[in-house]
Amino acid sequence: MGSGDVPKVLNAVESEVQGSAITNARSFLEMGEIPRQVSTPRHFAYLKIAEGCRKRCAFCIIPDIKGPLKSKPEAQILKELKLLLDNGAKEIILIAQDLGDWGKDAGFSRCSGLVHLLREILATEKRDFWLRLLYLYPDEISDELIQLMKEDKRICHYLDMPIQHVNRELLKSMRRLTSREQIVETLQKLRREIPDVVIRTSLIVGFPGESEEQFDELVDFVRSAQLDNIGIFKYSNEPQSHAATLPDQVDEEVKEKRQQKLAAMQQKVVNKLNKKRIGERYQVIIEGYHPESKLLARGRFYGQCPDIDGQVIINDFRKVEQFGSFYTVEITDVAGYDLVGRVV
Repeated sequence: MGSGDVPKVLNAVESEVQGSAITNARSFLEMGEIPRQVSTPRHFAYLKIAEGCRKRCAFCIIPDIKGPLKSKPEAQILKELKLLLDNGAKEIILIAQDLGDWGKDAGFSRCSGLVHLLREILATEKRDFWLRLLYLYPDEISDELIQLMKEDKRICHYLDMPIQHVNRELLKSMRRLTSREQIVETLQKLRREIPDVVIRTSLIVGFPGESEEQFDELVDFVRSAQLDNIGIFKYSNEPQSHAATLPDQVDEEVKEKRQQKLAAMQQKVVNKLNKKRIGERYQVIIEGYHPESKLLARGRFYGQCPDIDGQVIINDFRKVEQFGSFYTVEITDVAGYDLVGRVV
């Protein structure tokens, strides 16, 4: 079944006839007429703005699975956004394989489509909400996008910018479009223009051919770049991907050691960065009780995305009247990747 066959899933599960079917359907979200069953808590929701991918990274077969880029029409995005906000969402998280590609299949150039779409969203909706951007490649972060993030506070000063590695030879082997120099330049520009920006990235260790020297270059980058959040993944072969055919595959034990070493370095970076937040006050969306105790609550400030980043542990929330709402929280301590605070 294709990803456009969501309405048929129950029929397939209940069917007493064994068989299979292949369809050409892409995403049921593209159709726009099927009511969404939001699976997230009411106060936040994901909004996919495109399906498929126009890139050809060596380790990935998404273009083969989901097809080429297909941007969701602007009118449909605005319609879904309104429905989500009407339903109580206070945070909208835009997602796609690469947000910066939105509209390129309709003639927009580098990131201009995304900037256009964001301006339409912000102009159409006057309500106060968080708009979070996930998955923006370094080469898609334009000056216009940075300026728009500065202009409207509703766009979270947060970017998920997958870079995967920084070694020039490995980036080329991965079929990535940016060099280490371009990545560093983008980071410097973001921090210069948006000093309080929080940056997440994802890195791969053990890509075919990765030497100790190339891995050490990655460790040095993590130490010096001081990124807020990093997802560290061990390379795994994806059947039918180009990378699966490459020589010099890295041993699993080596991948494990490299992942642990890189994670330990990032833990030091996060501890240092989080301690700088002690004493600061943030708008925090308080989501509910902490899973370990109802004497604690949990929430997130703009620099924390649901499920993948740390959270704010709140040990004094007597002033909280309703979960899923924004409150001012003063950060008082650090607990690993999490912050600790109290409602003021």
